[in-house]
Parts: sequence; C-alpha cells; structure tokens
Amino acid sequence: MTHRKTIPASCVATLLFGLAALLTPRAQGNAARQQSVAPARFEYGGDAAEVPAEFVGNLVFLPVHVNDSQPFPFLLDTNALATSIAPDIAPSVSGVAPGVMLHLPGVLVPFSSLPVGEKKDFVVQVGRHYYGTLGNDFLARVVVEIDYSRQTVRLYDPAAHKYSGKGTSIHLTFADGKPVVHAKFSGHRGTEEADFEIDTALDDAIVFSEPYADSHKLVSSRANGVSAFRPEWSDSQKNAIGRVKAFQLGPYTAEELLAVFSQKRSIVEGKSNVAGIVGGGLLRRFTVIFDFPHQQLILEPHLHFGDYDEGDMSGLSLVANSSNPRRFEVVDVEPKSPGANAGIQKGDVIAAIDDDAAADLSLVAVRDLFRQVGHKYKLLIERNGQTLTVQIQMRRLV
Repeated sequence: MTHRKTIPASCVATLLFGLAALLTPRAQGNAARQQSVAPARFEYGGDAAEVPAEFVGNLVFLPVHVNDSQPFPFLLDTNALATSIAPDIAPSVSGVAPGVMLHLPGVLVPFSSLPVGEKKDFVVQVGRHYYGTLGNDFLARVVVEIDYSRQTVRLYDPAAHKYSGKGTSIHLTFADGKPVVHAKFSGHRGTEEADFEIDTALDDAIVFSEPYADSHKLVSSRANGVSAFRPEWSDSQKNAIGRVKAFQLGPYTAEELLAVFSQKRSIVEGKSNVAGIVGGGLLRRFTVIFDFPHQQLILEPHLHFGDYDEGDMSGLSLVANSSNPRRFEVVDVEPKSPGANAGIQKGDVIAAIDDDAAADLSLVAVRDLFRQVGHKYKLLIERNGQTLTVQIQMRRLV
C-alpha cells in the first residue's frame, strides 16, 4: 500500500472514537493494597496456562469464575489498581465478601475481598456488557503474555517464568501503582523523550495529556481542533487528533501513529513527568509480556508491526444503545466528512450496512468497516420513524 505523506501532530482532522478510554472510575487504590498477597496457584502441577481470551477491538477479556460462579469475561486493565466486579452481578456471586477465589482456566488466584467497581457508559462505548476488571493486584501475581496477532493469552508462574524469545525487555516503573515506560517520539519541535503510562484498557494508540501537549507545543493551534464526542478525554468537548511521525519503545519505532491530544487535565493528574498514555492501539503491534513481579515489559514485534494506523474514515461518531448494544446511534458528524456529505445527521440510527442488518453486527465490527479506505457502503438509516438509504464512501481524514 502506498501511504500518503505524514500529517504532523499539529495538523488535525477528524474525530476518532476510541472504544474504552472512558473506563472510569477505576477501582479505588486502597482496595488493591488491602488484597491478599497469596500467590496464584497453577493447576495440574504446571507453571503456565493458556487462557481462551476474547479480543474486542484492542481490549482483552479473560474468562473468570468468581468462587463457583459461571465464567464472566473480565477486562484486563493494567491501569486499574484493583481487581473488581460489576455491581449488577456482585449480588448473584456467592462469597464476594472476604475470601474470594478467582478461577481462570488452569489458574487459581485468591483474594481477601473483591470490591465492586462500575464502568460508566461501558455498553455505550464498547458495545458489550461489563462484568469486571482484572487489575494490577492480579498482574502482581502472574506473568501475562498477550499475543495480539494470534489473539491468545498465556499466564505464567513468576517464579518459573524465563523469557527466551527474540523480543526486548523494557524496564517498568510504577507511578501511583500504574505501570510507566520511557519513550521517544517525533514532536512539533523534533525528537522528544517522556514517560507514558501503559493501559491495556485503552483502545487508542497514544493519548497525550493537555498540560504536556500545551507545554511542548504538540498542537500548534487550538483553532485546528475539532468538536468531538470524546468526553473521556476532554473537559471542553474539543480534542485535537493527529499523527505522530515516529514513536519509539525500546528499540522499536512505529511510524505515523494516530494520537489523541487530550484536553482533559486529569488523565495523568499530578504526574508532570508523564506525557500521556500508551494503549492497545500501539501494543497490538507486538506480543506483549507484562511481568510486574520483575518490573519488566517484554515486547516482541510480529508481522503486522509496520501496518499503517488507520482511523475512522466516515466522520461519524457511533455509540451502542445502552439497552440494545446492536443498535448503533450517531452522536456526532464531522463537517465535510463522508458522513456529512451523505446527509447523515446526529441522532440517526444505522439499521443495516450493505446486506448486513445491525442486529448481525457489533459496534467494533462497524467501526472496523469504517476504517477501510476507499470502500463504499449502502447504509440503511432510521430517522424520526422513517427509513432512508444513503451511500457513503470511506476516505482518510487524518
């Protein structure tokens, strides 16, 4: 594929709607520090287990039995201090009071208690129900290997794990319990270095904090920003979206990554040395090993490491209906975008794409379709009780 010329971070185009960046509030830090430090127990006398993970966009869900419950898909979240359970299922799970055993395939992880934590608007943003989070008190007792290319996850006993692959180990530090790595990137004024939190529950590749972006002039003018339905990253409802020419973790440099230049000051509040957050949009280029017990992140690039980072090409911000995740609502339309040119309006509902009914699609699948450069789709739109058919053709907006 021939790629167009790099668009600097100061050149901003359209809204890119992340899947799970808004997963707040996190479970409280005190709960993480109160958990039992008992080690994970691997079954059948082993020291490793392969877990049948589910990947939703760049987010990773693992099946978890809480005591003797049915398995629930828990979100793996390296930026959450405490493992927690959703409030609507907590009452149905016996033993949420002190003394809880989490059972993943091949692994038992004991906790002194399991706090209840809510993820506001999770269904709306991700298009699926929320059940719980595996946080850093879980990651402190296992080594987690995520192969984003094959979409597999393996857990290892930290006492026995020894990496022997061709990847590179990067030192992890922790700020308020959250993992931090050092990185280099091409900014508006040349190559810069900064620390970034690592967050597997973030679908975006990179999010820069407002204080850092302002002080380092990463976005030359706020006039270039766009009104965007991104409340998770904005206090003013206006974010800048652009590309970073090069972003380097350890010896690995990814080019032309999409980045959100947030206007929400609290994303790395009180951490002047932390420039922002690295999420699944960048991690997906690797097999990633999180070894919190030994304070290391191991990265092994796979065949898709150099893939071009495609964003939304429709100009439509879509969310799932909170009561019906298969109902996709338009909450914003970027002016002069393909969506605007097709006559799509805020408040429209996408009922079908080509010959596929919305009921047969997921929110992630729809967003993936809208990242296919040059593709033309026939959309069936519901508006004020009427049904309309429109044509929309994708083109790069940033």
